[in-house]
Amino acid sequence: MSSPELTPEQRRRLAEVFGDDTDQTSDDTPEPGERAGRDDAWWRAQRPPHHGG
Repeated sequence: MSSPELTPEQRRRLAEVFGDDTDQTSDDTPEPGERAGRDDAWWRAQRPPHHGG
């Protein structure tokens, strides 16, 4: 099933409502596989109780 091409007005309205492209990352987003310099103790402390412990 193919979707119809959006008109410029539809694109403008979508950007107005939902903002710009959500695929962008910020400078503080870790790269895949990177743990942002946190050690295992920090990650265990951040684990929600419903995930066991």
